[in-house]
Amino acid sequence: MAQEPVTVAVEGVDLYAPFTPDTLLEVRSGKVKPLKGLCVTTKSGIDKSIHDSPVYVNTMGIEGDEHDYTFHGGADKAIHGYCSSHYPSWQKEFPSAASRFVPGGFGENFVTARMNERNVCIGDHIAVGDELLLEVSLPRQPCFKLNHRFELKDFAPNTWKLSRTGWYYRVIRPGTVKAGDQVRLVERRYPQWTIERIQEFLHRNQDNVEMNEELAAIEELGIESRELFRNRALRQRAKERRAAAGEKEHAQPAPKWRDFKIVEKKRQTPTIVSIVLEAVEPLTGPEEADLDPGAHAQLKLGNGLVRAYSVVDGDQNMFQLGIALDKESRGGSEYLHKSADVGSIVKVGNMTAAVPLVSAASNHVFVAAGIGLTAFLSLVEVYKSINYSAILHYAVRSADEVPFRERIDKLGDNVVVYDKSAGQRLDICSIIKNMQWNSQLYFCGPKRLMEEAAREVKASGIPEKEVHFEAFSADLSGDPFQAVVANRGNKVLKVDEDETLLEVLQLMYGEAVASSCSVGNCGTCRISYTEGRVEHRGTALIGEEKATSMLACVSRGVGRITIEI
Repeated sequence: MAQEPVTVAVEGVDLYAPFTPDTLLEVRSGKVKPLKGLCVTTKSGIDKSIHDSPVYVNTMGIEGDEHDYTFHGGADKAIHGYCSSHYPSWQKEFPSAASRFVPGGFGENFVTARMNERNVCIGDHIAVGDELLLEVSLPRQPCFKLNHRFELKDFAPNTWKLSRTGWYYRVIRPGTVKAGDQVRLVERRYPQWTIERIQEFLHRNQDNVEMNEELAAIEELGIESRELFRNRALRQRAKERRAAAGEKEHAQPAPKWRDFKIVEKKRQTPTIVSIVLEAVEPLTGPEEADLDPGAHAQLKLGNGLVRAYSVVDGDQNMFQLGIALDKESRGGSEYLHKSADVGSIVKVGNMTAAVPLVSAASNHVFVAAGIGLTAFLSLVEVYKSINYSAILHYAVRSADEVPFRERIDKLGDNVVVYDKSAGQRLDICSIIKNMQWNSQLYFCGPKRLMEEAAREVKASGIPEKEVHFEAFSADLSGDPFQAVVANRGNKVLKVDEDETLLEVLQLMYGEAVASSCSVGNCGTCRISYTEGRVEHRGTALIGEEKATSMLACVSRGVGRITIEI
């Protein structure tokens, strides 16, 4: 059921009333500048000043107003409007930040008192003063900058949960406006689609395919939301077709091993090569081929081994890996270094996201050593490209052991390289102590770095959800145990001390038991357990998830456990 919006009564304002004429209380604009308090410069136009004199509004907004065009600005987001009557509610609900909840706090251009998400509809034509004509185009989508603005972790989702986001206008007829101008409703085309009701299906009730299709057909709705509803509806209809064909919703699909050809092999350092693989038969749908940064690819090599590697960049039709020659290689890196060459065919199975994209964090702090760079490089590049605060601390033995050097250099101030041969040391304790408020931590590197990171994180009391460990390898051995597979006729499986539960499950039930990284990072092999004790390993599960789930690739039962696959 939909969550009932929570409101605090404001004298003289009915937040559920039909539209009534309003007054433009404030007009604000500003310049894009560094967002206060971030460890790496993140620019934003959220800090806007009041105009005491008339200003001209063109099709891109108030003249002189600047936007971070990654997420804001453009014709569909020319003007941001916000209801000033929400601020007393925020002050009462978040008293520690009460002084920051004042008009302009949300970066709005137009401040009004009576217009709100429950009496403003998409497509409304709104006249302001004698000249300006606007059209309501989009609900505002909150981002991490609101968390930082009000100094409240995870604040941003409250705005859509309570339908207090504000909304955007596109400009139909440019004109001059000033504080005190009257705001009038000229035309209402979609009285059933208030901003609040759109947010119901945008955020709180996403599975109503009919509503998604109806919203996707509203031309006045900005392209950002219209495309989201359209793609969501297409996926839902495809899901319905699969169900009608008798495919089980929760059936674990067997990985489809696809042939990839090595089209490029390049030596990055004395011990690292980069390899570009291209699908022999590419996927045709853009959504099918898409791949989030920070993903793993599972490879079946010509010597029969199956290994998982971090994807440096690319999609499910063509991607790049960076492979270090491990002195204690079990055959995977040795094969790719010494036997595989341009033209060689490699089979690729599951490609899964492993490193989480944490949009609520104000800062993203990556710590890597050696080949651990491959897990994070594309993520740092993405965060930099969308003006998020991100910094990579990267340790190498010497300057000539930095792979993907050109890309590292382009990151500029977003990366700090520690050259051991020059006496530079990566100090995890110092990095943690100097982190800014609301930071997300990420670690990837050899065992020594990961152990130090685990100690320092624990000593600092950082919550599990605010840190991600991307391991190279994992301790897979342990005491033997038994697993009763409840949904497979209570079949009893024995897992020896040198086996993993995943290996035993795949031996019994084939590749229908999915896996990817095999070291507890990605969660692909997650299964349920209903009875018994589990020795949890890996980092893909946190907190309460461990009460009912385990990672079959690394975690082990104690004595006898009951599972479901």
